[in-house]
Amino acid sequence: MVAETPTDLADRLLDELRPGLAPEVLAQIEPLSDRLARAQRIACHGVGREGLMMKALAMRLFHLGCDAHVVGDMTTPPVGDGDVLIVSAGPGQFSTIAALAGVAQEAGAEVICLTAEPAGAVPRAADHVVHVPAQTMAADQGAAATSILPMGSLYEALMFLFCELLVLDLRDRLDVAPDAMRANHTNLE
Repeated sequence: MVAETPTDLADRLLDELRPGLAPEVLAQIEPLSDRLARAQRIACHGVGREGLMMKALAMRLFHLGCDAHVVGDMTTPPVGDGDVLIVSAGPGQFSTIAALAGVAQEAGAEVICLTAEPAGAVPRAADHVVHVPAQTMAADQGAAATSILPMGSLYEALMFLFCELLVLDLRDRLDVAPDAMRANHTNLE
């Protein structure tokens, strides 16, 4: 068996990423951006590596000047009417995500769920679903496995790219200059 070169692997990976950035997937950005532009407060949450992508989104939303927070941080305020909780449930179900989404909805916040499995319990209970088609840990073994990347890495990579495109749309919608975003970047590094 001949090992693939890094270039070969990169080519395969780029082919895997394309469906997750197809026009029908990207068409979800505009309505999501519109909703976030109207939100009073935005809280972001995910578990594991999905959680890292949600933290990256929260940081960019903060750079845009949004009142954005990461669930679990000590300074995260309560959510309620006019607020949005964005969660990631790639495989469609995480008990902790489901519980937090329920708390947010009971308080009057809207729940937006990013997922690769829109028929899952968390997305079905959400107010708005963003479908990011990609392999997650729900389908990473046997014949169901389609990605060269391990476990849910393809979903997580696409989450990052989708969210960065969302930030670009939201930046234009909110009329935030790149210099204004940079001014919101921490100086405590």
